[in-house]
Amino acid sequence: MASLAARFTTACGHRKSTSKTRPQNRSTVLGSLSSLRRDFSHQPAQRRAGGGAAVADSSEPPAATSSSSSSSSSPAPSTHYDLFPATLPLGPPPSGHFPIDVRALRREFLRLQARAHPDMHPPGEAKTRAEAQSARINEAYRTLANPLLRAQYLLALRGVDVAGDERMRLDEPALLATVLEAREDIEDARDEADLAAVRAANEARIADGEEALEAAFRRDDVDAAKNEAVRMRYWVNIRESLDNWEPGKPIVLEH
Repeated sequence: MASLAARFTTACGHRKSTSKTRPQNRSTVLGSLSSLRRDFSHQPAQRRAGGGAAVADSSEPPAATSSSSSSSSSPAPSTHYDLFPATLPLGPPPSGHFPIDVRALRREFLRLQARAHPDMHPPGEAKTRAEAQSARINEAYRTLANPLLRAQYLLALRGVDVAGDERMRLDEPALLATVLEAREDIEDARDEADLAAVRAANEARIADGEEALEAAFRRDDVDAAKNEAVRMRYWVNIRESLDNWEPGKPIVLEH
């Protein structure tokens, strides 16, 4: 009987001790949860992708959004035409025209260079970017302002290298005769007045060539455009000889 009472007392004592320790265990767990919540609240908001890699929460803005948004809002130009949207809003042929208003192109070129000139930017990355941009604007203007370089550029975009193939010639006796006649007229000139008629005739040939190139590019006739570009090489060469003319100076024309 005494043994039974002792066991009952022991069991009751064990229950009491267990009931006393439960509140302690619960407070410990609650304290751990509270600490975990605090730690979690101070971590960057992230969620786990299926593979376990941390992915930034959509509510957090991505890093360097200003530079990425600015680059996306102003895509890099893909052709020389894209650099001059005011003068060439339609882009290159066939959507745009081959003849160009060179004076308008010049005005837009000067405006662009005023903004992109390296001296307008502080030393560092901004200045380096400005130097690259300025060089590209110069190259684009030089190419587009010259009808021969413009034609060669447009053909290069189509995979035809007219500029690099100096052996490309046209078997046209009338063309050769015109070039030789222009050379004689330039050599015989005594002053600028003697060159006026030669200059006017040559500018008319250049204008006709631009119209022919316009038609060729519009119908995407690469062979016709290539032949017209070769002809344009002669007319532009005559123009340069006229621009550089000096009394008694030898004339060298390509033929």
